[in-house]
Amino acid sequence: MADDPGQLRLLALIRRHGSLAGAADELGVTGAAVSGQVARAERDWGTALVVRGPRGARLTEPGQVLADAGEVIVAQTRRARERVTAMLGPLSRRLRIGAFPTAAQHLLPPALTALRHLRPDAELTITEIVSEQGPELVDAGTLDVAVVSGYAGRPVVAPGVRVTPVLVDPMVLCLPDDHRLAGRRHRISLGDLAGDPWIVIVAGHAARQQLDRAAAEAGFRPAVQFETENYNVAQALVATGIGVTMLSRLTVASTPGVVHRDLASPRLDRQVYALSSTGVPSADVPLADHFVALLTQVGADLTENWIATPLR
Repeated sequence: MADDPGQLRLLALIRRHGSLAGAADELGVTGAAVSGQVARAERDWGTALVVRGPRGARLTEPGQVLADAGEVIVAQTRRARERVTAMLGPLSRRLRIGAFPTAAQHLLPPALTALRHLRPDAELTITEIVSEQGPELVDAGTLDVAVVSGYAGRPVVAPGVRVTPVLVDPMVLCLPDDHRLAGRRHRISLGDLAGDPWIVIVAGHAARQQLDRAAAEAGFRPAVQFETENYNVAQALVATGIGVTMLSRLTVASTPGVVHRDLASPRLDRQVYALSSTGVPSADVPLADHFVALLTQVGADLTENWIATPLR
């Protein structure tokens, strides 16, 4: 004997409508499909469950017992639907965003401003994260969107995480304004700074690894004057004249006492990505895809501006 909840629900609907046709309409299937399901249920239970007549259908006594259980299933299904509908109301407005600090400072504000104009009812939560945390936080459902950076191609993510390129952020050089190369109007090669003291990102960070590899390829090892985790600190120290640094274009800040120059060789960059779920975002978090689209537009606008206004 099959214990199929669908059969119990079907019998409850037949009793409620008084006909197989009425049950078929509510289920969105054909009358023939309902007849087939009734026949299968009667075989499974080993007894007649429905008596068909010229004015509809009625249930036998065993059918009535099973229909009572079916009513419980119908009621539970209705309550579950109501709860999910109520839940999706706030979910459709909720957006949990994580971003590494530079993105939070330069990429998120214009995208969030656009989103607030389009969806003033959006309920936003914004968290500063380390890029390496992004894939796990999105995969676990802790974040709806994570903005991360990388220096060696696309991040490795779980199958349920979508990776959307947002920006290619070129690396540039920052020099004291009285540096011997400060007046040069064309691009500067990394090797041109082989003999200079360097202000660098702390060892172990991907940005530091990128610099060390590029310097080695240029034939030198940076003479480290100071290590920091903050590009703003690096630029402030360059302004004192104690060294030079390399940073991403996105982190360039107007700092008295420094000049910024585009890098000639090797051409280096970091990549910025938006991570989001590949589940059913239109049903779960409809704002996620919308926000990712806004981020990519911000990235495109920045790229266009950088092309139009090179650092030389």
